[in-house]
Amino acid sequence: MSEFERWETRFSVKEYVFGEAPNAILGSKKALLPKSGRVLALADGEGRNGVWLAEQGLDVLSVEFSPAAQAKAKALAARRNVHLTFELADVHDWAFPEDAFDVVADVFTQFSNPEQRRRKWSGMKKSLRRGGLLLLVGYAPKQLEFGTGGPGALENLYTRDLLEREFSDLTRIGIEESEQVLAEGTGHAGMSAVIDLVGWK
Repeated sequence: MSEFERWETRFSVKEYVFGEAPNAILGSKKALLPKSGRVLALADGEGRNGVWLAEQGLDVLSVEFSPAAQAKAKALAARRNVHLTFELADVHDWAFPEDAFDVVADVFTQFSNPEQRRRKWSGMKKSLRRGGLLLLVGYAPKQLEFGTGGPGALENLYTRDLLEREFSDLTRIGIEESEQVLAEGTGHAGMSAVIDLVGWK
């Protein structure tokens, strides 16, 4: 089964695999968000994060490669009475526009292998305007012990050293590591090893 088929199958169920509420760490960064501006919600899945960002008054572009997931994202936006722009695309092949967004959000998109991840992160930084905010949330290696979500491959997980190296060209960054219980649908449920980065270009 291809990666596309795997995700399309996973998202084809009626319920929202990762729930309808935004990721808790993303939600905790609300005070950092600008009052207005353009946002890129990358690999936005069923839309929980993109919809929440739109609810903060931001102009959101939600990019996702699964039609099943994007259909659910559109339905969620309609139920919450917010407008988003949706684009069906694989983030690894997507042409990231230059200096186009005030915020880029990358939440639990750890299906990328190291080479794909480098291209994706390079595109994210390219798309961010000067002074723009980058928000990244992912699982750390200890997540393999918990087994409560995320990739099964060590190379797809994030470490502080990796994030410091890959985002050293930003003006400033902050990295936090934590172990916490996630309750995000059936996809992320239970004690988890999480790492997140906040950065400004």
